[in-house]
Order: sequence, then C-alpha cells, then structure tokens
Amino acid sequence: MVSWIISRLVVLIFGTLYPAYYSYKAVKSKDIKEYVKWMMYWIIFALFTTAETFTDIFLCWFPFYYELKIAFVAWLLSPYTKGSSLLYRKFVHPTLSSKEKEIDDCLVQAKDRSYDALVHFGKRGLNVAATAAVMAASKGQGALSERLRSFSMQDLTTIRGDGAPAPSGPPPPGTGRSSGKHSQPKMSRSASESAGSSGTA
Repeated sequence: MVSWIISRLVVLIFGTLYPAYYSYKAVKSKDIKEYVKWMMYWIIFALFTTAETFTDIFLCWFPFYYELKIAFVAWLLSPYTKGSSLLYRKFVHPTLSSKEKEIDDCLVQAKDRSYDALVHFGKRGLNVAATAAVMAASKGQGALSERLRSFSMQDLTTIRGDGAPAPSGPPPPGTGRSSGKHSQPKMSRSASESAGSSGTA
C-alpha cells in the first residue's frame, strides 16, 4: 500500500506536473526544440498511462512493480537518458507512420458511427417522451370522464331541485289569520258609520 501511494505521488509530481510546467515554458518561449521534446514526452506518457491502467490490475503482485514504475518515469524524464525521445524515435514514430492511414480511417468511421448512434438514440428518446405524454393525456381524460359519469341521476335531480322555484299551493294558515285581523277593523268601522247615519235621520 505504501509503495502504491509513493508511486502515485511520483508519477503525479514528476511525471505530470513537472513536464506540464516545462511544456508551458516551451510554448511561451516558442522554442521549437523544447516544444518537440515535450510533445514526444507527452505521447510516450499517454501510452504509459494507458498501459498502466491494465498493468496495475494484472501485474501489481509482481515484485518491485511500483519501484519499476518510478524508475521508468525517471528514465523518461532524465536529460541524460532521454528515454521519451528514444522510445518515440525508435518505436512510436515508425509504427504510427506505417499505420497512420488505417488509424485515420478507423477514427473517421468511429466518428460517423457515433454520430449516427447519437441521432438514432436521440430520435428514440423523443419518440418515447412523446408516447409517454400522449398516454398521460389520455389517462387524464379517462379519469375526468369517469368522474363525470360517477354522478347519478339522483344527484343531478337534487342539483336541479335546488335551483327550481318553490311550488304553488294554499297559503299557510298564518296568512289567513292575519288577513282576518286586518279585515275585522274595517267591518267594525263600517258598522259604526251605518249606526251614526241612522241616528241622524
């Protein structure tokens, strides 16, 4: 575990940050020689990182595996060994030059296929979303219609009866009594008038 941590720190500091800073200086100074040197290093380091992904899984049990990784990074960076330039000129550049056309064709095909796959899955996603929206709308309409059908004819009759005018019929008993009371003073008044006229005569 300690060897793994030390190897990761060495690769991070001396294999990534240190070359990144000197690459920046090469770009800033526009020194073609330094620029080419660090470009070769980054190509080799990219291949090393790719291989490291698998070797860390299958070869981590190997004795002095992490120490060998540290030594390899130091060999790549050393200005005396010039390991990155050596590997690039002897192996990487000839291999890439001979396979460059095939690699470019594969990349173009992969790009086209990825674009077609993206368009295909995008269309499928839109179709699924549209279908889900239509189904949700139809379910909402079905629930509304079921709710409207749930009203029975009795409920509708009750609602209609609440708004209808009151039925016509005989007046309540209290109304007749009050009219009798009002008519009684009129009758007594007329009687008194007729008595007065007879007395005068």
